[in-house]
Amino acid sequence: MFPINMMFTRLSSSYFFYFALLGLISPFLSIFLDGRGFNSRQVGEILAILTATKIVAPSLWAMLADKTGKPLLIIRLGALLALVSFALLFDFTNYWPITFSLALFTLFWTAILPQLEVHTLTSLRHSSKIYARVRLWGSLGFIALAIIAGETMSAFGYQSFTALGVIILACLFISTLVLKPVKFTKQDTMSSGPISAKLIDIGFIAFFIAGLLLQVSFAPYYGFFALFLRDFNYTGLEIGLLISLGVVAEVLAFIYMGTLFKYVSLKALLVMSVGITAARWFLMPVVADSIVLLSLNQLTHAASFAIYHSASMLFLSKHFTKAQQSRGQGIYLGGVYGIGGAIGAYITGILWLEGAGANNAFMMAGASALLGAIIMIFSKK
Repeated sequence: MFPINMMFTRLSSSYFFYFALLGLISPFLSIFLDGRGFNSRQVGEILAILTATKIVAPSLWAMLADKTGKPLLIIRLGALLALVSFALLFDFTNYWPITFSLALFTLFWTAILPQLEVHTLTSLRHSSKIYARVRLWGSLGFIALAIIAGETMSAFGYQSFTALGVIILACLFISTLVLKPVKFTKQDTMSSGPISAKLIDIGFIAFFIAGLLLQVSFAPYYGFFALFLRDFNYTGLEIGLLISLGVVAEVLAFIYMGTLFKYVSLKALLVMSVGITAARWFLMPVVADSIVLLSLNQLTHAASFAIYHSASMLFLSKHFTKAQQSRGQGIYLGGVYGIGGAIGAYITGILWLEGAGANNAFMMAGASALLGAIIMIFSKK
C-alpha cells in the first residue's frame, strides 16, 4: 500500500504543477503582455505564435521519446528547459525578445504532458479509475493558481506573473525528479497500411473542420477573457474564481461522461457541445456585467470543453485503427488545436482594439462555433 500511495503522490504532484502553470498562463498572460505595453494586435500575434508551436512540437518530442526509449528523461528535460526559457522574461522588455522567450518556453513545455500521460498510464497499468484520481489533481492545480494568480497580480501588479511562473516551473521540475522509471513493454508495431484513406473520409473532414472552427472560437476566451473582465471592473480574485468555475464544471462533466455516453449518441454530443459553445460566446457580452449571469454562462464550459473533448476522443478511437491511433490523434490535435488556435488568436488580436472590439470578437467566436455545429449536423453519423 505504501509504494502505491507514494507513486500516486508523485504522479499527482507533477499533474498539479503542470496544470497550475496553465492556470497562470491561460487567463493572465494577456494581462502580463498588456502591462508590458503591447497593444491587442501584438498580444494576438504573440498568442498565435505560441499556439502555432503546438502544430509540430508534440510530434517531434514524441519521436525523440520513442527513439531514446526514455520518456521520463524527456519529461525532466522539458521541465528544466521550460524553466530556463520562462526565466528569461525577467530580463526581456521588448516585443521580439519576449516573443522568443515565450515561444521557446512553449516548445519545451509541450514535451511534458504527452510523455507524462504515457508514464502515468504505464505506471498505473492503465487503471482508468486511479488515473482519473491522479488527473483530478491537475484540475485542482489549475483552479488554485487561477485564484492565487488573480489575487497576487491585483496586489503586486503584472510583474508578479514571471515570478509565479518560475516558482511553479521549479516545483514542476523537482516533482519530475522523484518520479520512478518504469519498464515499457514493446507494443505491436505491425503496419496497418496507409492512413490517407481515413484522412480523406468525408466524415473525418467534417469533424476536423468543425473542430478547427471550435478552436478558432475559443481564442477570445483563452487569450483575452481576463482583460475582458478587468474592463468590467472585476477584481483579480473574482476573475480567478470565474475562470475556476468553468474548470469545476469541466471536472464534474468528466466524472459523468460515462453515463452520458450510455444515453446520448456520439454525433448528438458533438453537435450539442459545439452548439452550446456558440450560444456561450454570443451571450458573453450580454451577461458580462452581471456576475450571477456570467457565472451561469461559465458553467457551459462543461459542454464546451469536457463533453466535446470526451466525444472527440471517442470519435478518433473509433475512426482510426489501433495501429493508427497515435498518428491520427497527432494529425487531429496538431491541426485543430495548433492551426485553429493560431488563426483564432490572430483574428481576435485584430478585432479586440484594446477592448473596444471585444463584442465583435465574441460575435466572431459565436459565428465560428455555430458554423462548426452546422457542419457537424450535416456530416454523416
